[in-house]
Amino acid sequence: MGSVLLVLLAAFFWGLSGGIGGYLTGKGWDPIVVSFFRGAVGLFFAFAWLLASPYGSGLRSLRLWLFSALAGLGVAGNFGFYYLSIAEGSVAVAATLMYTAPVFVYTAAFVFGFETLSRLKLGAIGLVLLGMVLLTGAYDLSASAVTPIAVVAGLMAGISYAVFIFGFKSAASRGSPQAILVIAFAVLSVVLLGISSSAEITRVFAAPIWPLFLALGVFGAGLSFMFYIVGLRQISPAIASIIAMVEPITASVFGVAFLQESLSVVQMLGMVLILFTITAMATSFK
Repeated sequence: MGSVLLVLLAAFFWGLSGGIGGYLTGKGWDPIVVSFFRGAVGLFFAFAWLLASPYGSGLRSLRLWLFSALAGLGVAGNFGFYYLSIAEGSVAVAATLMYTAPVFVYTAAFVFGFETLSRLKLGAIGLVLLGMVLLTGAYDLSASAVTPIAVVAGLMAGISYAVFIFGFKSAASRGSPQAILVIAFAVLSVVLLGISSSAEITRVFAAPIWPLFLALGVFGAGLSFMFYIVGLRQISPAIASIIAMVEPITASVFGVAFLQESLSVVQMLGMVLILFTITAMATSFK
């Protein structure tokens, strides 16, 4: 029960970070700067966790560094594209589109021959695509409030998340989670620092809104990743995938309650269709 609670809290914190990031980008802050602070604070937590557990870190393994760096590129893309999608659209749409990552993983696996195609899997992919059409309003381009940039960025956030998961799992057998997160968040910080505005990053420290940047990092990268990794030690990935539904739901509720966002009945239908189908895919497909 304790492990389930930890994963639940991690998913809730990730959803909350989507809402906080949406508020910050709505105030004019660059999505890359928002992403940088989320990752940089996460690096501080990961480093402190590593110092508290110095044994068996695996930092002498070159493969650990390579796969952890790949995970860092994935999480950098995930954060950056996610907040860009929020800035161009809404928190609910961005969070739900990011949740479609398994569809692209399965599709790529089909193309390269790693998965066999079945009617059940093909039908699930079709339902997710239908849900995306309903959620984004692509069936009526003239009336859609979701921009193409928001859609593409949301999908890229999902693909980037899949890259992070691949990198993290590949590195997991070669070192501790703490060491992997330190390398990943360090790579994220360097990459995002290099492409962001140094003047705007400096401006954050003097802005009255800086506590929100701190909260974003604490909940969105610090505590959440620690809780999620510890929680996964005792529960199956299938259960974790169900609990993960809390993230887009929390983000959507935050957007509606605090950011004056709204969802039509058709969009809500699309969201439910996506979340239900993706969860069924994660728990049923082998």
